[in-house]
Amino acid sequence: MHYAGQTEGGGPAREFKPFIPAAELGVPEFTAKAVLLGAIFGILFGAVTVYLALRAGLTVSASIPIAVLAIAVFKKLGNSTILENNIVQTIGSAGESIAAGVVFTVPAFLFIAGGAAAGMFNVVQIVTLASVGGILGVLMMVPMRRALIVKEHGQLPYPEGTACAEVLVAGERGGQMAKTVFIGFWIAMAYTFANKLFALWREVPRLLVTGPTHAFKNATLTSEITPEYLGVGYIIGPRISGIMVSGSVLSWLALIPLLSLLVPEETIRADLTKLGFSEGWMAANSQANWVYRAYIRYIGAGAVAMAGLMTLLRTLPVIYRSIRDSIRELRQGVGASGQLRTERDIPITWVAIGSIALALLIPLIQEMPVSFPWSLLVSLLIVIFGFFFVAVSSRIVGLIGSSSNPISGMTIATLLGTCLIFVLAGWANPGVSQAAVQGAALSVGAIVCIAAANAGATSQDLKTGYIVGATPVHQQVGLLIGVLASVAVIGFTLILMHNSTWGPIGSERLPAPQGTLMATIIQGVLSRDLPWGFIFVGAAMAVMVQLCGVSGLAWAVGAYLPISTTFPIFVGGAMRWLADRIRGKAEESEISSGMLFATGLVAGGSIAGLLTVLIGQIPLGGAAGGFADLLNNPGEHLQETMGVWSASIFALIVFAGLCTMLVRRALRQLET
Repeated sequence: MHYAGQTEGGGPAREFKPFIPAAELGVPEFTAKAVLLGAIFGILFGAVTVYLALRAGLTVSASIPIAVLAIAVFKKLGNSTILENNIVQTIGSAGESIAAGVVFTVPAFLFIAGGAAAGMFNVVQIVTLASVGGILGVLMMVPMRRALIVKEHGQLPYPEGTACAEVLVAGERGGQMAKTVFIGFWIAMAYTFANKLFALWREVPRLLVTGPTHAFKNATLTSEITPEYLGVGYIIGPRISGIMVSGSVLSWLALIPLLSLLVPEETIRADLTKLGFSEGWMAANSQANWVYRAYIRYIGAGAVAMAGLMTLLRTLPVIYRSIRDSIRELRQGVGASGQLRTERDIPITWVAIGSIALALLIPLIQEMPVSFPWSLLVSLLIVIFGFFFVAVSSRIVGLIGSSSNPISGMTIATLLGTCLIFVLAGWANPGVSQAAVQGAALSVGAIVCIAAANAGATSQDLKTGYIVGATPVHQQVGLLIGVLASVAVIGFTLILMHNSTWGPIGSERLPAPQGTLMATIIQGVLSRDLPWGFIFVGAAMAVMVQLCGVSGLAWAVGAYLPISTTFPIFVGGAMRWLADRIRGKAEESEISSGMLFATGLVAGGSIAGLLTVLIGQIPLGGAAGGFADLLNNPGEHLQETMGVWSASIFALIVFAGLCTMLVRRALRQLET
């Protein structure tokens, strides 16, 4: 889809004309109904992202499904304008990006300083960090809008933003598109309730599990057959999902059996005890999980850290151009209100004052290892790293899209730089509270991570607005509303998941790979207490994979995650490959029937999973585990009667039915 001013080869745009002309002033845009619906979607997708990122270490873009749903909802309630629909998706998408940044960093409070900083993992701390990071991501993007969105309209495609504009412009198709999303949503809800609430089939069927006496010692291949994992796999495609599962195959079918053969059981027990695992924990978990906890997760952490840094190094030319152009635009006074409606931004003075005030807030509310004024070093680091990586993130997503944005690499670089500065300043010396210094370092990293994540989403939203003819200041204020509307539910969802029967965070069902990685980096630099040998092995493996021409970051995340998580994602990617083969061509559109149905699977499965967690907290007299146990007792009894392998086969048959639905839906053409 082309708009006036776009060139076929991606060259400079000339005389760009938005869908709604700049001179047209009477089109409703920033209305109460648009703001309210956007806030609702922000809360909803923020909670979904927390759930998905904790479990799989992955997120999916929310802009397109929110745009589709906004069109559908407004058609039921009455007519709406394209600018109102754009405000809805702008506000709603903020929740998803904030949640991603929060989940990738904040859980590290549970692990740093030997658990002494776990008290900082509370709703107030989470909401504060999320608010500061989210607002900084919006404000720091304001002076870059004209440089990145307007002046480089032909060079920076912003793929998700452009695709979202296609959805909005093709609003008359919104009913059919929304129907596809809702079908996937309700199927996923029904499937998840039947599986998790009523326990009608196994959640994690076994495909291969060997014991400590087997020749292939402690090998494990299981699959958590959830609709959200299936949908994520379909969305990211067969290549990335295949790379991810290859990392898990190496960990669970090669390294764990190898280490089980070479390392005596007594040594593994001693290493686990040193890491804080109790005898009770060891008795309740398999030896394969022992090896994973003692060694493999450090290999995975080293791989993720190295892959993130390599991704960042590959984008250094882009980073340089981003900072150079951003400084040039600031010198020229970009950001002042323009005469045209489509040129109005939040005033640059508000941006500067707001950014500095937010940065100064953290030393006042965060426990610091030193007193004022030296604690202002934290504020300085937030401003410097924040502006730097907001510029980087905004340009990178314009080139390669939000899904490929190396947020983890930027956060790792921030943490390494912050921790090294703390060491040079003497903050990590004996006698200084490790909880305070490590908590301060993590706060800097979390704010920068959240700001960079939200800046990437903000850039895509502003690109959408530029194409459809939105008013930038309305979008920017809408993004601030989206941040403030979603942060509380993100904090409560994170705490709820941690304290649920699926928790705690860091367990097999809530691995939170990025959060544990951030804790590993902070402790390694500041406490100098880390099994560096395994981390270096993982780093070397990531280099090897990258040299083979494979995405090191996707592989490294797979090496860290349990294979029960990555295998169903791989199945989702395989279903997309199968649909493409049957169709005879690749499904390239973000608004095709398969992609929309998969989005519905992700949303429905995640929301049903959250509701299952909530139901599990309801006490009920006569049921030891509460209301949820009363519901799933009959199903669990049925599974026990069938036996492990028969129940696994039955579960795989049910999952195969869901896969068939996905492929059949992907082969349908959306009605125009």
